[in-house]
Parts: sequence; structure tokens; C-alpha cells
Amino acid sequence: MSTLAQRGLQISKNAIFNVFLNRASRLLGKPFMIVTVLNEAADKLADEKSKDNKFKQLFSVALTLVRLVRSYTSGEYRQIQTNTIVSGLAVLLYVLSPIDLVPDFIPVVGFLDDLSLVGWFVGKFQVEITRFREWEQWHASASNSASGDTALPAVAELGHS
Repeated sequence: MSTLAQRGLQISKNAIFNVFLNRASRLLGKPFMIVTVLNEAADKLADEKSKDNKFKQLFSVALTLVRLVRSYTSGEYRQIQTNTIVSGLAVLLYVLSPIDLVPDFIPVVGFLDDLSLVGWFVGKFQVEITRFREWEQWHASASNSASGDTALPAVAELGHS
């Protein structure tokens, strides 16, 4: 029996996944459409029924992938190659599609198919995912310090009255 990542690699080389890569490439220039896909993928991944299994870490990374593509699309985060974003968006499109190599209506196996592809993406792009998570942490701490105790001095303190 192959691992999830090995199964994901097989899926990534399949002609069906190429359909999702092409679709992702076409979507890249349409931020509104990407946001719609991201919201749907996040909703599917956040489904409480799917969180009750041993693949919680993959769900976490898949949600990181949603945030990564969202930040890239909004222009906030661009320290990543475009082909990585296209691959990530294609993975999310595959996860959303009810018709893929193993249809989602088949209990457990249909969802493992999607998780396999997420696992492949994680393995292949781990460095980029880690870099993005570090950027998120830095960005969050920078935002907090900007809104924290660094208030501007009052006008009277500047010598103006």
C-alpha cells in the first residue's frame, strides 16, 4: 500500500489533474473567481465531519494553502513562484471537484484521494509553506505592534500649543 504522498504524486501526474492545472492557470488573472474558490475550499476543509480523523495536520496545511493563495492574489505576499501558486490552486480545485479520480461521494476513499494530493503538495512545496507561515507570523506581530503602544505623541508634547 502506498503512502498518501506517493498516491498524491500519482494523482499529480494524471491527465485529470492537468485539467485542474490548466483551469488554475486561467483563474490566476481573475482574483474574484479565486476568492470564490478559496472560500469554497476553506468551507469544505473546515467541515467538522472531516476533522474527526487522523489527518488533522493535512487539514491545517490545506487551510494554510488557502491563505497562501489568498495572500498572493491580494498582492500581500509575492515571495513565491507563480507555478507554485498555480499548483496550489489546482490542488484546491481538485479538492472541490466532486468528479475526480475517486469521486467524493464514495465514503472515506473519495476524501483520501483529495488528501493524497494535498499531501503531495505539502511534500513538494514544504519550504514555501514554511516560509509563508513565517511571513504570516511576522506580519501578524508587525500588525499588532503597529496598533499597540506605539501611539503618536499628542500635539502639545511636540512643542506646539
